[in-house]
Amino acid sequence: MRNDINHLTPRQIVGELDKYIIGQHDAKRNVAIALRNRIRRMNVNSDIQKDIVPNNILMIGSTGVGKTEIARRLAKVANAPFTKVEASKFTEVGYVGRDVESMVRDLVEQSVHLVREQKNEQVKEKAAEAVEEAILDILIPPVKSPGFMKPTAAQGVQDFNPESASEDELNERTRDRFREKLKNGELEDRKIEINVKQSPPVGIGMIGNGMMDDASMAGIQDMISGMMPKRTKKRKLTIAEARKVLMEEEASKLIDFDEVKEEAIKLAENNGIIFIDEIDKIASKSGKGSGGPDVSREGVQRDLLPIVEGSAVNTKYGIINTDHVLFIAAGAFHVSKPSDLIPELQGRFPIRVELSSLTEEDFYRILKEPKNALTKQYQALFEAEEVYLEFNDESIREIAKLAFKINEEVENIGARRLHTVMSHLLNDFLFDVPDTIEPNSKIMITKEMVQERLSTLVQNRDLSQYIL
Repeated sequence: MRNDINHLTPRQIVGELDKYIIGQHDAKRNVAIALRNRIRRMNVNSDIQKDIVPNNILMIGSTGVGKTEIARRLAKVANAPFTKVEASKFTEVGYVGRDVESMVRDLVEQSVHLVREQKNEQVKEKAAEAVEEAILDILIPPVKSPGFMKPTAAQGVQDFNPESASEDELNERTRDRFREKLKNGELEDRKIEINVKQSPPVGIGMIGNGMMDDASMAGIQDMISGMMPKRTKKRKLTIAEARKVLMEEEASKLIDFDEVKEEAIKLAENNGIIFIDEIDKIASKSGKGSGGPDVSREGVQRDLLPIVEGSAVNTKYGIINTDHVLFIAAGAFHVSKPSDLIPELQGRFPIRVELSSLTEEDFYRILKEPKNALTKQYQALFEAEEVYLEFNDESIREIAKLAFKINEEVENIGARRLHTVMSHLLNDFLFDVPDTIEPNSKIMITKEMVQERLSTLVQNRDLSQYIL
């Protein structure tokens, strides 16, 4: 599906999101249009292409209604670098804390990781061949290596006369036999000694007044690390373990890291998605003066503004322009309102979507329909112990009903309440597997069982202990 992203229509994108997220059609529709518009912009063949900027989105809704999941799943559909940040963790420039540019650096890190994975996949076969040869060199040293001794017939060369064969011939036949054993997985548990490259430890203390940013610090560390010689350390590993270590080394030899950095910057600039959660926490509260903490909140907003508007940010991989990065902000806005954000920042989020609170029917569908539904997750956990968990339809409806009731009576934390309820329902079973509930057992969850096990949870009016 990822390879066909350029052919996905907005309707198909919503269809992909529907596999994991119940309801919130309006929000899905808007993010699908935003994603498709990126594809459309890349296909514009005129100078106006660079002037087409994304319409950033502001999601408004209570906790647990799906804001983060929509953004995260959108990034997976697009195979795009994605980073989530909490606006409340940022501080105004000049104060101790994370600066707003760090979210762009995080995005580039994610982009480098994505590109490197793609490159590793491209060179996988070639790297595997090199690793095989490296392992064979350890098992069967080359003929001209110091201390070479002829392998005996017991080492797997019974099919020809070792006395009449040359050392080269003998060595090659032995390698072929061992190569076949490697391919068949017969030597995976055999231990070999390999040299593992180690980067020298680089410790840099506080420099100057301690205000050096992450990019500068990382750049200095990379530079010093590059100047110091790489050390190797001998490690004794099984062939299965050694193969993983050697694969990383061989793949890195076959990949041009300058090319990785260049592609990663381009990918982050054109496909990157930054999700800013809790943006309502940096809004000045309605009707309040401009003193106290509101000053700091407004300072963070003003620091955020140039990033969202489009600016050049220095990272250890190079400069990235944020003009075409898609920003999705979200907040509950219980105390403040979107209009409490500074006007300039409001203008950078022209698309506003209100997510609806989840109903009892939504809870039922969340437990049953998504590919990663909680019921399916627990079934997978039990199956790992060869125990088979089943829910009848009435039990799922009862779980949904009780979770919805608790949200109404205590604090509405949306779909996250289902995690609390399911954990309370199934923890005793999870504890008893495999001691008293043995493999090949079957557990059927019924409506009556749900009512019995969760009765104390519902009857207890002081439910604070169950709030996540």
